[in-house]
Formats: sequence, structure tokens, C-alpha cells
Amino acid sequence: MAVNRKAAAAALAIAIAVPAEGLRQYAYTDPPGILTVCYGHTGKDVVAGRKFSLEECNAFLNDDMRKAIDTVERCHPGLPAPVLAAFGDAVYNMGPSVACNSTASRYLAAGRISDACNELPRWVYAKVAGVNVKLPGLVKRRALERDLCLEGV
Repeated sequence: MAVNRKAAAAALAIAIAVPAEGLRQYAYTDPPGILTVCYGHTGKDVVAGRKFSLEECNAFLNDDMRKAIDTVERCHPGLPAPVLAAFGDAVYNMGPSVACNSTASRYLAAGRISDACNELPRWVYAKVAGVNVKLPGLVKRRALERDLCLEGV
């Protein structure tokens, strides 16, 4: 059953990530200055100037989202699929702190899922040229995650 819950969560999270990230088959530098390609993939395998195939982009997305979902599951096993998905997308986008080392994480650990979901809209800032800036795309994405998360309450 856990596999089905995690697969459902990954599908829900990907449904948020794809339109939020968009598809770019050539690497670009995102607002915080990170070399990125495809649907928000970062890492050593991102090469400036190289075109990545749609198949590569889909593989990155699926692998990266699986890792994000697994991260949330390690920190908070057994969450309902919508909650797992919402925090999975947040981890995919921002890294593990939001789900594993934050006020939201403490709420999840205490079983206060609604409170945890309502923390997501606070994560809308990114460093741009050394300054924390509220990004409209993050505001929209966190609102979608919050709404999905609350479906699991």
C-alpha cells in the first residue's frame, strides 16, 4: 500500500511541478543563480549550452520527484498522499529543510497537519543578487501546495 501512496503522491506533485517549472531543454540560470534545465533539474549533469531530450527531461523529473517524496517519507512516514505530495513538491523546489527542519516539520511530527500545510505559503522568498525577494511564481506554487496539502487533513 505504501508504494501506491508514494506513487500517487509523486503524480500529484508532478502535476504541480510541471506547470510551475515549465520545460526548458537548454540550461538556464534561475533567479537565485542556479544552473537549471528541463523541469527544474539541477546538478552536476546540467551542462550549459547542451540540449536535453524530452526523454532525459522526463527521466530527471521522475527521479528527482521520487527522491523528494522519499525525503519527506523518511522525515515523516505515513503522511496522507496529498500531504506527502505537497511537501514532496516543496522539497523538489527548495530542498529538504521545508519538510525536515522547519516549523512545518515540527507541526507534521506533532500531527498538526493543517498547521503544517498553512506554513507552506511562508516559503516564497529566494535570494536574488544576495537579497531575499518574494517571487510571484513561488507565491502561486505554495498556494497550490497548501490547497493540495489541506485535502489530506
